[in-house]
Amino acid sequence: MVFFLRRLTFYLAAFLVAATFNFLLPRLMPGDPVSMMFAQAGSTLSPEAMDALRATFGFVEGPLFMQYLAYLKSVFTWDLGMSVFFYPQPVNEVLGRAALWTLFLVGTSTILSFAIGSLLGIFAAWHRGGRFDSFFSPLALVMQSIPAVVLSILALFVFGFWLGWFPIGRAYDLELDPAFTWAYISSVLYHAALPLGTLILVQVGGFLVTIRNNMINLLGEDYITMGRAKGLEDRSVMFRYGARNALLPSVTSLAMAFGFVIAGALITEVVFNYPGLGKILFDGINARDYPLIQGQLLLITLATLTANFIADLLYVVLDPRLRRS
Repeated sequence: MVFFLRRLTFYLAAFLVAATFNFLLPRLMPGDPVSMMFAQAGSTLSPEAMDALRATFGFVEGPLFMQYLAYLKSVFTWDLGMSVFFYPQPVNEVLGRAALWTLFLVGTSTILSFAIGSLLGIFAAWHRGGRFDSFFSPLALVMQSIPAVVLSILALFVFGFWLGWFPIGRAYDLELDPAFTWAYISSVLYHAALPLGTLILVQVGGFLVTIRNNMINLLGEDYITMGRAKGLEDRSVMFRYGARNALLPSVTSLAMAFGFVIAGALITEVVFNYPGLGKILFDGINARDYPLIQGQLLLITLATLTANFIADLLYVVLDPRLRRS
């Protein structure tokens, strides 16, 4: 219980610090939403109209400290204000709608990448130096080194433009109404195929290399030798003795990956014009949409800290040595 309270206090303090930076960063950017609206309107807005715009979007006049107090109040009441770019929609509504697509796209890719990468890494470590290891380990390093933007653009050009096998934008066919029907579900899966496949290729190499290295470090331990000496099957020793302990250090990597799920794959969603949180953040930055940017970054921070907090608790559950200490 003491461990739980100590970690909870740490993450609450970290959240407050991150929220402070979240408040400052947009205000360090050149320009502001009202000034951009003024420029887009051909400099025809009157000072009264600009003041009305600031009041509409909740931009507090006065010292920075007063703005910060108003911001903290909005954070703890989860009243993120009105979006400038998607006016008159509230930021909560915009982020909630985009979060569903991001959770589906990046969440699915993270789970599949972890499962595929872990299995391939376990087999590569168990058969290290063999054909399986010699093929997949270098391939994982190559895939891990390719930037996501390069892989996304390449997949979009080859399979979207050149071959025409997959659509090049949107989350589903706009002629369909969202409903729990096979036509709608198949359209969602069809439109997600390219970005989903790209994200899996980007992530799977990191999980494979991590699990492989962890597993190789454990294969010389006494309990592995004891398991083999007891006459247990290789499959049992590999998974119950080796993989179970090799997965422990990867819990943090998986938790961090899930934390960044809510952030969305900014590059991938922008390239494929997928309506997730990454695309929303990109649009908000271009429009200097302070409420949307702050709400998005706040959501990212909260998800990342929550995922790490859960990882800390999982370490205690999975590792008996930590429970005893």
